[in-house]
Amino acid sequence: MSIIELERTAPAASINPLTRREQVVLSNLTEDVTLEQIATKLFVTRNTVKSQVRSVYRKIGVSTRADAVAWARQAGMYTA
Repeated sequence: MSIIELERTAPAASINPLTRREQVVLSNLTEDVTLEQIATKLFVTRNTVKSQVRSVYRKIGVSTRADAVAWARQAGMYTA
């Protein structure tokens, strides 16, 4: 999804668009995996993933993983 499409579907993201890495982390949150598993998959530490998740939450205006996944699906980023 392009930034322009994301801006049309997700007003919060138009102010602070997600970085490519934040988009990758968000896509991994849609799966039933732990932050540790995401970190291993992305070759980073759990704390790095945790920091990136907090950044995603702040940018899209949510406070839970479930809300972030719902936001991503509503924005058309992930359909699973």
